[in-house]
Amino acid sequence: MESTRGPQARPPQPTADAPAAEQGHAALPLPGGRFLAGRTALVTGAASGIGRSCAYALAAAGAHVHVVDRAADEAKAVAEETGGTVHAVDLADPEAVDALPAEIDIVVNNAGFQHIAPLHEFPPERFTAIQRVMVEAPFRILRRTLPHMYDRGWGRIVNISSVHGLRASPFKSAYVTAKHALEGLSKVTALEGALHGVTSNCLCPGYVRTPLVTEQIAAQSRAHGIPEAQVLDEVLLATSAVKRLVEPEEVAGAALWLCGPLSASVTGMSLPMDGGWTAR
Repeated sequence: MESTRGPQARPPQPTADAPAAEQGHAALPLPGGRFLAGRTALVTGAASGIGRSCAYALAAAGAHVHVVDRAADEAKAVAEETGGTVHAVDLADPEAVDALPAEIDIVVNNAGFQHIAPLHEFPPERFTAIQRVMVEAPFRILRRTLPHMYDRGWGRIVNISSVHGLRASPFKSAYVTAKHALEGLSKVTALEGALHGVTSNCLCPGYVRTPLVTEQIAAQSRAHGIPEAQVLDEVLLATSAVKRLVEPEEVAGAALWLCGPLSASVTGMSLPMDGGWTAR
């Protein structure tokens, strides 16, 4: 059947030397260099692992980083190497959390710890401590830093969640509960912050090469009487298509992208970095 429509007008084609604005779109700032110069960042659990890598990445991009960790000596070393400010703080102490600086542009909620036990044997005080560090502390930090971000019309929240914020595993009731709660907190922050130029997202890595995971591998090796390499392949990475640990620098790279100029429309997201675990 022949079309009854007339010939379609061809849209004007951009020329190679025409300014971007004249080509129908604004020039996009490409990330690179010190694009966070003049910004302040606060990273919890920054003395080692993912937090440490995030602190280095943000500092390299120009941000002044507040290094928060209860491991005072290690946190001090990171702060000295990044030109940041150290805060030796136990995030299980609400008063200490509320004393952290509030004039912050970027928050990386990363601190956490693990306890493995059957639900019916799980120590209630341990469950409470994990929620306090991994849920209440991020809430308190956001509650105090968001007004500054709103005033400036810009802010970035990066919550280091986990594949366990999207999936569950047995014997990890407190950790799985906390990560699922952090996911919810992140989404609420995204919705409330959108009109103020603030984004909030979760990164959900699988097993990362951190001291926490290294300790788990050693414990599983002793418990099962098998080599650590076998624990890695048959226990930790059994459901992962990519058979290796995630490196902390990979997570830090994703966090840095979420703070960059090309991710302003990305908010309320949970990004799996799990080697295909959640693809099953």
